[in-house]
Amino acid sequence: MEYRRLGKAGLKVSALSLGSWVTFGKQVDMSDAKTLLKTAYDSGINFFDNAEGYEAGESEKIMGAAISHLGLARDTFAVSSKVFWGGDHKMQMGLSAKHVRDACDAALLRLKVDYLDLYYCHRPDIDTPIEETVRAMHNLIQQGKVTYWGTSEWSAQQITEAHAVARAHHLTPPTMEQPQYNLLHRDKVEGEFLPIYENFGMGLTVWSPLASGILTGKYNDGIPDDSRLTLPGYEWLRDLWTSEDGKLKLEKVRQLSALANDIGVSITHLSLAWCLKNPNVSTVILGASKLSQLEDNLQSIEALEKLTPDVMEKIESILGNKPAAPERFGQ
Repeated sequence: MEYRRLGKAGLKVSALSLGSWVTFGKQVDMSDAKTLLKTAYDSGINFFDNAEGYEAGESEKIMGAAISHLGLARDTFAVSSKVFWGGDHKMQMGLSAKHVRDACDAALLRLKVDYLDLYYCHRPDIDTPIEETVRAMHNLIQQGKVTYWGTSEWSAQQITEAHAVARAHHLTPPTMEQPQYNLLHRDKVEGEFLPIYENFGMGLTVWSPLASGILTGKYNDGIPDDSRLTLPGYEWLRDLWTSEDGKLKLEKVRQLSALANDIGVSITHLSLAWCLKNPNVSTVILGASKLSQLEDNLQSIEALEKLTPDVMEKIESILGNKPAAPERFGQ
């Protein structure tokens, strides 16, 4: 396993990590969770990602119970939660100081830990001043309940504002951002975010590196009955890939699959290794509902050496979606 700093922070996280979105509490029960977590941990993964909104907290309960049962030493792994979608009540939503605090306390109980290593604002909240949220996160860090706080799917402008507020009021700024990033979804990470790496040293803990399974190639010939695109509640995901734009992207995946075969790797390994080639990525979050999936994904580290400059150029020619660099002031 390779380890990378979380942006400019001192914490070193495994280049591959394990998340629980769509799997724990949906496709993965307690027994399977223990197997997946033990395999991940024994393979060198030291970061486990979660959120209050994943299966209404059930995902965190399963992960917490599994970690506790395995008896993992607390100083050998990092675990996260995210705050935004806590329930149907008005006070269980968003990034108000109250909900940020209540959600943290609830996550600690579900995950069976005394503190969260990483705590994210799961989405921006236009109804709450950024200063209120930054101060709430700072207070949790001062109380020892959180070590690092970050954002997920915020814009570069919102992240910049959070840093400005933190600087002005001597508060703790965000350390990391968790955006979607994969071969088919690049604009924010490779375009809009370029200034935040340079200005703030933000690290990325990226999600959906396989585009919800599209980049495994298993949808090249249609939608399998046992895929996440057939799960109740995820109809939006199915519609995304059966649209005209989705069909065009699937054709690119077929071409990428052929290229991967030419260089002797799977399309899955090529896709994960491609994300890891980005130096601003601290860790790529894996999702797995089966042990065989996790074991296979872990081998993607070995594909890094196959992604030579020539291969990277061929990938670009297939994709045709390289983001333009953002305009800088004065240019």
